[in-house]
Amino acid sequence: MARIPLTPPSTLLNRIGAWYSRRTYGKVLHPGLAAGHNPRVLLTYVRAERGAAKWNRLDPGLKHLAVMAATARINCSWCMDFGHWEADNLGLPMDKISKVPRWRDHRDAFTDLELLVLDYAEAMTETEPRVTDELAATLVERLGEAAFVELTAMVGLENYRSRVNSAFGLTSQGFSDACEVPSQA
Repeated sequence: MARIPLTPPSTLLNRIGAWYSRRTYGKVLHPGLAAGHNPRVLLTYVRAERGAAKWNRLDPGLKHLAVMAATARINCSWCMDFGHWEADNLGLPMDKISKVPRWRDHRDAFTDLELLVLDYAEAMTETEPRVTDELAATLVERLGEAAFVELTAMVGLENYRSRVNSAFGLTSQGFSDACEVPSQA
């Protein structure tokens, strides 16, 4: 259960946000409703998300694997749910996405580069980050500097999302019901 009411004041900003959310995602996103209690926080968050959506130096599949690895590490059920829906919309293989929370048990499902990205996302997400010089150097070499910066920023953004949503007590909103998510056996 959410720790903050998902009924923010009926301001113009919140009404526009709800309209946009319904139009884009089919329902009003709970993180937006929670943030809607503070207009400056909501606007800053929306600006960050809109800016990040324009980043294009990192392969979208790698970007999404990194986001899902950070989400799984933090254990944000809202973000996992929405992440499955996003992966389905991106046309990513759901059998691979479903293995992200336990990727170390399913290493054969991922390429060497994907394994590096998953490891990096988890290393960045630790409460005391455990990113090594070697891991960073390998990713810079494989991805290039611009894509490495984007990867790092995306994992940082997902840490923000997942930690805020978890602290708000947000749980699955049913997005993954719209896609075929295999069991995580």
